[in-house]
Amino acid sequence: MATFSEKVGYGLGDMSSSMFWKVFSYYLPFFYSNISGLSLVDAGVLVLVTRIWDAVSDPMMGVIADRTQTRWGKYRPYLLFVAPLFSIAGILLFTTPEWGYTAKLIYAYVTYILMMTVYTAINVPYGAMLGVMTDDSQEKTVFSSYRMFFAYGGSFIALAAWEPLVNFFKAGGLAGGMSAQTADAWQYAMIVIAAACFVLFLLTFYFTRERLKTVSTVSIGKDLKALLSNRPWWILIGAALCSNLFNTVRGASVAYYFADIIGFDQMLDFSVFGFDFSVLFYAGLFLSIGEVANMFGVACTVSLARHMGKKSLFMIVNVVLVVLSIVFFFIPVSPIGLWLMLLLQILISILTGIMSPLVWSMYADVSDYAELRYHTASTGLIFSSSSMAQKFGGAIGGAAVLWLLSACGYTPRTDDQMAAQSMLSQPESALMCLRYLMSFIPALVAVLAIVISYFYPLTTKHIEEVNAQLKLQRK
Repeated sequence: MATFSEKVGYGLGDMSSSMFWKVFSYYLPFFYSNISGLSLVDAGVLVLVTRIWDAVSDPMMGVIADRTQTRWGKYRPYLLFVAPLFSIAGILLFTTPEWGYTAKLIYAYVTYILMMTVYTAINVPYGAMLGVMTDDSQEKTVFSSYRMFFAYGGSFIALAAWEPLVNFFKAGGLAGGMSAQTADAWQYAMIVIAAACFVLFLLTFYFTRERLKTVSTVSIGKDLKALLSNRPWWILIGAALCSNLFNTVRGASVAYYFADIIGFDQMLDFSVFGFDFSVLFYAGLFLSIGEVANMFGVACTVSLARHMGKKSLFMIVNVVLVVLSIVFFFIPVSPIGLWLMLLLQILISILTGIMSPLVWSMYADVSDYAELRYHTASTGLIFSSSSMAQKFGGAIGGAAVLWLLSACGYTPRTDDQMAAQSMLSQPESALMCLRYLMSFIPALVAVLAIVISYFYPLTTKHIEEVNAQLKLQRK
C-alpha cells in the first residue's frame, strides 16, 4: 500500500509538467503571433511540425525507459537528471531574439523542438511510473487522481500568475525599478515558472518509489508488434486524442477570444454582505478558475469510476461536454453573459477534470492487458503513447486555431498595440471563427470521442479478470 507522501510526491511531478504545458498550450500561439512577430500561417506550421516530431519521439523514449535499469528503478532517474534541462529549455522557448524574420523563425523551430524533446525525456518516464508503483487497478486510479489534482493545481498557479507576472515585469518589477519590454517581460515570467518546475520534479524523485520489478524479455520489434496488435490501445489512443484536442482548441482560443470579443476592460460585478466589488475579467482569470474546477472534477473521479465504470463514465462526460459547448455559442457579451460564460467554464472544466485521471488510469489497464496477453513489460512504451496522443491533439488543435484564424482574416497585434491593450477592428468572419472555436468545433470533437470509446473493450469486469490472472503470473 502506497503512503500518502508518495501519492503527493507523484502528484508534484505533473504539477511541474502542467505548469509548462498549459502555458505552452494557451499562450504560445498568441506569443508567436503577437509578441515574437511570426505570421499566423508560419506559427501554425511551426506548432504542427514540432509537435508531430515530439509525438513520434515519445515511443522511442518509452522503449529506452523500459530498458533502463538503475538502483533508483527504470523510470524514476529521469526525473532527477532531466529536470535542469526541462527548465532551461522552457526559458529559451519564451526568449525573443532581436533578429531578422527568417533567423527568428529558425530560432523558434530549434527551441520548440528542444523543449518538446526534453519534455518527452522527463514526462514519458514519469507517466510510466504509474504502472510500476502498484499492481492494484483501483490504487492506480487513486495515484492518477492525485496526479491530476496536483496537475490542475499547477496549471491554476501558472495561468493565474502568468499575466500578473508579465505586467509586473513590464511595470518595473526588476531590480532598480527598470521596466521591461513586452517580449522581455514574457521571458522573465517564464524564468519564475521554470524555477518552480525544477524544484517540483526534484521533490517527486525524492518522495516516490518503484515497487514492481518488470523486465522486458522480448525484442523491441516484438514490443512494437504487440503494441500495434493491441486493439484496446488503438481505441484508447483515438479517444484520448479527441480529449486533448477538445482542451487544446478551447484553450488556445481563449487569449484571442478575450482580446477580440470580450475586450481588455470587462468587469465582473458582484456584492458580498452589502459591499459592491468589481473584478477584471481577463483570460488568465477565466483559465485559472477552470483549473480549480478541474481539481474538483479530479476529486470526484475515483468514486464515479468505481460506481459507473471507466468506459461508461468517459462516454457520459463527453455527452455533457457536447451540450455545454453548444450552449456557450449563444451567450452574449453582457454583464449577465460574462457570469454565464464563467459558469459554463466551471462546468466544462469539472468534466474535463474527470476525464484526465480517467484516461491515465485506462492506460494503466491497457498496460496490464498487454502484459497478460503478449507477455511483454512495455509499460513505458504504452504510456508514451498517451503522451503521443496528448501531443498530437495539441499539435492539431494549436495549428488548426492559427490556420482557421488566418483563413478568416484575423489581424495580429503589433507590440505597441499589445502594450496599449487596444481593441482592433477584426472582420466579422474572424470574430465568428473565434466563437465557433469556443463552442461548435469542440462539441464535434467530443461527439467523435463518444463514437470511438463505444468500441473500447476493457470493462470493469474484464480488467478484474486480467488483474487476477496477472497476480498468478507474477508469482
